[in-house]
Amino acid sequence: MTKRLIGLLVLAPLSLLLVFFALANRHMIAVKFDPLMSEPPLVAEIQVPLFVVIYAMLIIGILLGGIATWFAQGEHRQQKRHLKKQVHQMESERNKAKALEENSRENKALFDPS
Repeated sequence: MTKRLIGLLVLAPLSLLLVFFALANRHMIAVKFDPLMSEPPLVAEIQVPLFVVIYAMLIIGILLGGIATWFAQGEHRQQKRHLKKQVHQMESERNKAKALEENSRENKALFDPS
């Protein structure tokens, strides 16, 4: 419940801020994808509102940052998988040792007359 309330308290003002930013920057700009500026242009320019360009770059930046972080943490994920495998093997060995110990106690009790 508190998580949801905090989420709303953060997301509501952020959403309003994004809407106000979009309204303030809705004038059209020309976006060109021709770096050589040749005549006629190799790729047609498109007219889009400024906020669309800014939001698109923001989203692309977030995605690229997430991908870079994911690749950077690959070694840690691999190490975690290796450690989990080791833990599983050690638990298996411990269980086998316990079973052997119990078995030897039972055998000792059967053959020890005292």
